[in-house]
Amino acid sequence: MEPVKTCCFTGHRPNHLPWGKDETKFLCVACKEHLAIEIERAYQAGFRRFLCGMAMGGDLLFAEAVLACGELHPDLRLEAVIPCLDQTKGWPQAQAERYQHILEQIPTDRQILIQPERTRSCMLRRDRYMVNQAQRIIALYDGKSNGGTRYTLSYALKKELEAVIIDPYTMETIR
Repeated sequence: MEPVKTCCFTGHRPNHLPWGKDETKFLCVACKEHLAIEIERAYQAGFRRFLCGMAMGGDLLFAEAVLACGELHPDLRLEAVIPCLDQTKGWPQAQAERYQHILEQIPTDRQILIQPERTRSCMLRRDRYMVNQAQRIIALYDGKSNGGTRYTLSYALKKELEAVIIDPYTMETIR
């Protein structure tokens, strides 16, 4: 039996996205459309397993897009890769509720907890887990910001994953 082709995601938090927290802005609507297109392309290329780190910003947009695509393709599955039990600590209530709503749509056997407690390295461990499982990465990356998104994309490129990079400011897609 051939292993399931896996696609992971990395993306910026709201403070590094041009729309910030206002998802009604044109660029956010366009981003959601781009994500849906790239998920469908991945599906058509044989990817059935999609990993998401469940962070605020790009991750939650990606998770929602995968769930929507899954309505058309019942064999597509979203897995939540959760870095620690209190991932939403300090989040605005609406975002924590959104996170919880997404988790409620994912069977518990597809919710991967990296470690129970929050540590300095739990997010890094989550990101490395996803990349190590995947053959493709979709990244919502502006090409210049430092941080977890840059690290995860760099790690994926070193591991020679297929990469699809969407610039959140221009919606340019690089393959």
